[in-house]
Amino acid sequence: MLLLTMCAGMFLVQLDVTVVNVALPSIGTDLGAGLAALQWVVDGYAVVLAALLLTGGALGDVFGHRRVVVTGFALFGAASATCGFAGSAPWLVAARAGQGLGAALLLPGTLAVITNAHPGPAERARALGIWAGVSALALAAGPVLGGAIVAAAGWRPVFWLNVPIVLAAAVATRRLVPRGDRGPGRVDVAGIATAAPALGAGVYAVIGGSVLAGVLAVVLLGTFLVVEHRSAHPMLPLDVARRTAAANFVAAAMNFVGIGTILVVTLYLQGVRHASPFEAGLEVLPLFLPLSVLAPVAGRLVGRFGPRPLMVAGLALGALGMLNLVLVNENSGYPALLPTLLGLGVGMGLLTTAVVTAAVAGLPPGRSGVASGINNTARQAGGALGVAVLGGGFADGLHAVGLIAGALWLVAIGVTLAWVRAPRDNPVARAG
Repeated sequence: MLLLTMCAGMFLVQLDVTVVNVALPSIGTDLGAGLAALQWVVDGYAVVLAALLLTGGALGDVFGHRRVVVTGFALFGAASATCGFAGSAPWLVAARAGQGLGAALLLPGTLAVITNAHPGPAERARALGIWAGVSALALAAGPVLGGAIVAAAGWRPVFWLNVPIVLAAAVATRRLVPRGDRGPGRVDVAGIATAAPALGAGVYAVIGGSVLAGVLAVVLLGTFLVVEHRSAHPMLPLDVARRTAAANFVAAAMNFVGIGTILVVTLYLQGVRHASPFEAGLEVLPLFLPLSVLAPVAGRLVGRFGPRPLMVAGLALGALGMLNLVLVNENSGYPALLPTLLGLGVGMGLLTTAVVTAAVAGLPPGRSGVASGINNTARQAGGALGVAVLGGGFADGLHAVGLIAGALWLVAIGVTLAWVRAPRDNPVARAG
């Protein structure tokens, strides 16, 4: 039941990444919002979420993940209700930012609670496999569920649907998660004050293409690293960052390709093949279904063989699928896309659980929140960068998207082989 509750929280966070996209035309018509405002309906959530994920994980390690996750549920539910009542675009964007704040508190906590509740490597890998499968199901359900709700009842119920789920999950969290998960550390105020704006500026630079925001992000990131090096109670222990760097690079590459490809394929299906939003949602199911089915199975395999073999296999299959896009053009039929959708879906199904396991393997419980925060931040930042780069590459054709994505995952294979080890021989595990 605890695993189900944590998965419910993660499901809502992931669902809101994609469910709003199909509602944007209706929102624009109802609120009189232009394209720029509609982009911020999506990006307001994404920027705040990515900026505060690391902070959310660190606060959970200090104050206890039970308390922080319940607070996240409360904020997410209140913001969701506010979204549904929004009477203007600025109101909706502000409420979406509130959803991002709630999501940033609860998402790292769900992963940390699962990690702490399943201390055995095999048991933990199976639990993370279920968590990853639900995550994939949420991404798949977003376009389909959103399209159905908007068609039947308008865009406001898309947000109101979250409220009863959040209430039930918050009550279950209070009952099921033990109180004794509070860490011995202190709040790193200086770290939070520099990390959150650094990550926010970085994501905004990627989304908006702002050079000034990019420069500001680099300066703030450098300041943050200096602060953490000197802090007695850093929110980001630099040894944890170093130990998990390879797994988090692969996590970022995974979402770069995965989230970016979902956008590009959806644009291709609707803009070139003239599919409706609901039809496009159905046509990308060959990507999501293998991902949601294989993730729990991969959890068992990771528990037996460690994360590295699954990571290499997943990256190789996904890279082959993406390179298939070199053969797809505006005259190709839908079947030409299937090798890409299936290759990426099967590849991510094998990869997702393995990369999360590699990121948290061997760390003591007091570091699980910050480790999951780093991993989720890497994934969110990778996804935002993938949308920007692959979305821009789509202007040159699907072949450019396939080459960029395929090459990145081939690099990720090299990183995995060089630096990621199974939990039993991982230096991270020995250090924990």
